Amino acid sequence: MRRFTAVLAVASVALAARAHAQGNMNMQAEASRAVEGGGISVKGWAGQVDAGEAKAGLTINSAKFAPEGKGFHVTTGPATSYWSPANAANGNYTVRATFTEPKYMNLNDHPHPYGIVIAGNDLGTDKATLLYCTAYGTGTYIVRGFGPAPFRLGGRAPTASDAVHKASAKGEPVTQEIAVSVKDGKISCSINGTVVATFDQAEAVGEGKLKSLDGTAGLRFGHNTEVVVSGFEVKKN
Repeated sequence: MRRFTAVLAVASVALAARAHAQGNMNMQAEASRAVEGGGISVKGWAGQVDAGEAKAGLTINSAKFAPEGKGFHVTTGPATSYWSPANAANGNYTVRATFTEPKYMNLNDHPHPYGIVIAGNDLGTDKATLLYCTAYGTGTYIVRGFGPAPFRLGGRAPTASDAVHKASAKGEPVTQEIAVSVKDGKISCSINGTVVATFDQAEAVGEGKLKSLDGTAGLRFGHNTEVVVSGFEVKKN
């Protein structure tokens, strides 16, 4: 009986591992799709798709960054970062915005994130460095960057937090207010008014990471995602 139970346990672990692997394969299999009528139509703003997207033949015109009211309506396409050189930030500062998916996961078969970019340098080149804190409609977030190769802070997988709002269902709206602050050598990411992660400057700046915590602020979107952004601002602390 014990042997039979042990065999069942091993089989269950194997099946779970296989399902997990299959799930990862499905997530990786979703290709970025170019957006019809793409490009940037907000004066003063620029953008750059991730290196992997560019290798696949996608460009900044494969995503759409358009004005909506006093904010922006973003549809991707390739995973993309957007910025305006007017939004330079240095010393102690906070960058914030509110992000709304009008219809959660309407362009993808699994959740993709969106959020705030800070510390952008050499943007628009193959030497671009930046850091972003982004949220998913699953109640999770990530803190990652380019230095210029991708790097992560706080682990590989998205981190769950009660502060991050969850969409009630696919096709339903979900909103996140995201802010990233730099103060006295520390970086903090707040989502919906709660600090979810804090890092020392030494964890983010250095070889293979950021050049500095000073730089251009902006916005970050995963691929195949539609988001309305409002209230974007950069303030000195």
